Amino acid sequence: MVSEIERRPGARRDAQRNRQRIIEAAKRALTTGPDPVKIETIAREAGVGVGTLYRNFPSREALVEEVYRSELTHLCAVATQLVADHPPADAMREWMRCYQDFVATKHGMAEALRAVIASGAISSGQTREHLDGAIATILDAGRTDGSLRADVQPADVSASMAGIMLTAADIDQASRMLQLLVDGLLARDVS
Repeated sequence: MVSEIERRPGARRDAQRNRQRIIEAAKRALTTGPDPVKIETIAREAGVGVGTLYRNFPSREALVEEVYRSELTHLCAVATQLVADHPPADAMREWMRCYQDFVATKHGMAEALRAVIASGAISSGQTREHLDGAIATILDAGRTDGSLRADVQPADVSASMAGIMLTAADIDQASRMLQLLVDGLLARDVS
């Protein structure tokens, strides 16, 4: 059976654009707006009808899950680009700033994200696995050029970052602590 979207020439691209606009509008609304954000508000911001939003995302949780996954994918992909453009230590510093922004924006969708996590759609293990992969990309580059310690595991860095974000009194303290973490990753000449 062929769907209505598949019957109309060019509609697939429109549907894909609509889906992306919904994700982008949801990200903005969920990270800057009140919690919970009304679905109607997200649809209006995306320039689509509520029916189109629900065809793409049958529930608020499905939309939040997609926004979270999209942001996590972007954060992890940035590591590769940073290593290509910067020395590893600088790449790690910048990536940790991106990580801090990633965590900070999740506070705006905390309630909806809790429901998604409770459903099992997103697990901390999956998130950690993705983060560890991005961290490994930067650590490997630093090990290769000798600028970052060879004895550090990606999981140790991700656990340290999570601890910092959970315990820091404010964003400024979190920034300072993340920079201290990067300093601790630098290779030292002990001769």
